[in-house]
Amino acid sequence: MPAQQPQLDGTLPPAPAPDYLSWCDLVRPAFVTAAQTGRRFTTYEIAEEHQLPEPPRPCTHWGNFAQSLARQGLIEHCGYDRSSRPTGEKSAVAVWRGTRAAQAGHRA
Repeated sequence: MPAQQPQLDGTLPPAPAPDYLSWCDLVRPAFVTAAQTGRRFTTYEIAEEHQLPEPPRPCTHWGNFAQSLARQGLIEHCGYDRSSRPTGEKSAVAVWRGTRAAQAGHRA
């Protein structure tokens, strides 16, 4: 495994999960919790808040994961915002919120 570069605060970033499905199982509980609150969020905000590991292919896996949660009826798209990810260059990102069913605890 290649050496990891420390973050600006001196800590090492979380190691990526070995494969996409394992990563999904690891990060899903944080998104279920966020969906149950009904608050608006981006995937990066939840990942940063819970110090979640990056997926094996970050450029595609974050979007695929959010779309799978939407297909499952857990979250719904509610707009766009500028990315708060340091490497995101303020690009447009999707904003999500938990569905009414998720907020009521009927989906997860």
